[in-house]
Amino acid sequence: MVFNIQRFTIHDGPGLRTEIFLKGCPLRCRWCSNPESWMLQMQPGVYRSKCISQKKCGACLDACPGGDVLKFYRGKLAAIDREKCLHCLACARECPSEAVKQWGEWMTVEQCMKIILKDRGYYERSGGGVTVSGGDPMVQSDFVEELFKACKEEGIQTCLESTFHANWKDIEKVLPYADIIISDIKHMDPEIHKQYTGVDNAKILENLKRLSETGKELILRIPVIPNVNDDMDNIAATADFILNEMNGNVRTLQLLSFMRLGEEKYDSLGIPYGMEGVKLNRKSFQKHVEKIAEYCNGRGIHCLVGTKEKE
Repeated sequence: MVFNIQRFTIHDGPGLRTEIFLKGCPLRCRWCSNPESWMLQMQPGVYRSKCISQKKCGACLDACPGGDVLKFYRGKLAAIDREKCLHCLACARECPSEAVKQWGEWMTVEQCMKIILKDRGYYERSGGGVTVSGGDPMVQSDFVEELFKACKEEGIQTCLESTFHANWKDIEKVLPYADIIISDIKHMDPEIHKQYTGVDNAKILENLKRLSETGKELILRIPVIPNVNDDMDNIAATADFILNEMNGNVRTLQLLSFMRLGEEKYDSLGIPYGMEGVKLNRKSFQKHVEKIAEYCNGRGIHCLVGTKEKE
């Protein structure tokens, strides 16, 4: 179940990459910019500004088999009753203006590889490859295993980006075919982690420790969220974990500054945006993030702000 494929991306792994985003995630991070990735099923997203109007069109109403599912405001489609919706996506297929967007589609390994192989030359020239992200790819670990196998048969570098809130047996079957691993450490305190992501961090931290012993190239990230995980006590605890529990076996620690992203997607899905009340001075916050990087580098951890390695 794929919800997006991006070609020529440079952020999740080295070189030019094709990134495949899979639906399904066990976490519900309040700052998540891809809420369309959470559910392992196709979903309709509503964009009222694109609606031609019920009076002039009405194609979605004609297509919907559910009855009283589509909600209109001032003549334009404004919402969907998610409890009554059958997720058949007939409304999205029939909408001529894309006021209803289909989030997610079933794809085979062969279909993905057809897209991936178009860019083989870019991977070879730039040192890039394929990244599978999400959501969390471990929700669909069987698919990731087969896709990465196909990539390795073609000599294409692979990168797995996951929360690693997963059973080790699901991780273990993908590892032989993954060249690079990317993951987050969102917070070291299990209760605070659960408060902001919906799950505690015990399984994640244990898996990160085990991953650090595999010899795989490992990139860690901290999504730096104001008044959530940006205090120096938590940063120090994170550095301690990397150095003491992971034996410093991390290629890079990347700091991702909080951005208000994906709000339109939340609205389209009828989901409240969890960071609505967060306001910050971007300039001073960025200075704070740079101080965190300076601290981590001072502890002997290669740390940078953002996802791009310096040339």
